[in-house]
Amino acid sequence: MNASATATLATRGAGTRRRPRDWVVDTLLFLAAVVFALLVIGGRLESSTPPPTWLFTADVIAGAVGCAGLWLRRRWPVGLALVLVVFSTFSETVSGALVVGMLTVAIHRPPRTTAAVFVLSVVAALVYVVLRPEPGIPAWLLFMIGLAVQSAAVGWGLFIHFRRQLVLSLRDRANRAETEAQLRAEQAQQRARDEIAREMHDVLGHRLSLLSVHAGALEFRPDAPAEEVARAAKVIRENAHQALQDLREVIGVLRAPTEASRAEVEAVQTGRAPPGWASAPVGELPQPTLADVQQLVAESDRAGMRVTLHDETSGPVPDLTGRTAYRVVQEALTNARKHAPGTEVHVHLSGSPGTGLTVEVRNDAPAATPTPAAGPVPDPGAGQGLVGLAERVALASGRLEHGPTADGGWYLSAWLPWPA
Repeated sequence: MNASATATLATRGAGTRRRPRDWVVDTLLFLAAVVFALLVIGGRLESSTPPPTWLFTADVIAGAVGCAGLWLRRRWPVGLALVLVVFSTFSETVSGALVVGMLTVAIHRPPRTTAAVFVLSVVAALVYVVLRPEPGIPAWLLFMIGLAVQSAAVGWGLFIHFRRQLVLSLRDRANRAETEAQLRAEQAQQRARDEIAREMHDVLGHRLSLLSVHAGALEFRPDAPAEEVARAAKVIRENAHQALQDLREVIGVLRAPTEASRAEVEAVQTGRAPPGWASAPVGELPQPTLADVQQLVAESDRAGMRVTLHDETSGPVPDLTGRTAYRVVQEALTNARKHAPGTEVHVHLSGSPGTGLTVEVRNDAPAATPTPAAGPVPDPGAGQGLVGLAERVALASGRLEHGPTADGGWYLSAWLPWPA
């Protein structure tokens, strides 16, 4: 049992207002002690060998004070028990109050304190049998009776003490578990928001970069042939429409969580979430696969980019691996379109089950630094895409590398696990 539970029991026993149940218990214990004292007094009055008058008077006064003091047992259990122990060295009528006092100490105080008070009560019992021997009853038998009654009171009190400690400990553990479950649920929701943010960046960033490139081209060449203007306007219109569709899907997931999302949060709260659940797709967002890379390359070709794809993979790729590979290619094409317009981009996919999937995207060095009118508007959050991509690859247990090439271009390479 922990110390906090013991402290809680001590605080609960001293300084708290009595509840109706406490008043009932205290009244019954007080009446039991008073009835026992009255029975002892009646027996002494009818005895053929009554004690001396002064001793009988002191015994009655001690018993009355001890019974009255029981109303203070919750506030000062140890102090009251020590006073009753002293009275018990000569008073017989205080025995009932002493048993109640010992019971209270055992319930509300640590076992070490209870043991100390119990030892003192045993010493007091020895003193009593010496000072007030009973005719016809051996002193050792009288002592053993008193010891048995006090031991029973202490034993019952300790049982209640440890039972209450167990209940408090279980309640505290349940509260901690509920708090931890709430924290895990909040973390799960945060991971879901992060996943949706990555999806929004990857999907919308790709679409908006196409819009920016073609809008910049129209601005840079207002005298372009009508055919080129129409083609650029068509690409802008298609990608703007697709961007709006993607945005609606993402906002729909944010506004109305699916049953799968609720099940994930509930699984975290109840501790049933699988170890890798956070890497699963969020909600009902459309999730691409490795096969969609060809469509992505074709879309970039229609937008005016020069992209070559070399696919040397064999066999079905797991969903998580294929989805991550798609995002790697998408981010690389978006960056090439923004920072190296007009260059040729090479996409190379290779791998097989057991060896892993390697995705490498390289672009040549740009012929010249693009003017602001010809290129996209500068992005104040430049570099965040690579940060999010690194997190995505890490969630898939892969590795990501990127940097400039020897000829002034740029490369982005990722290795992703592909189980056999």
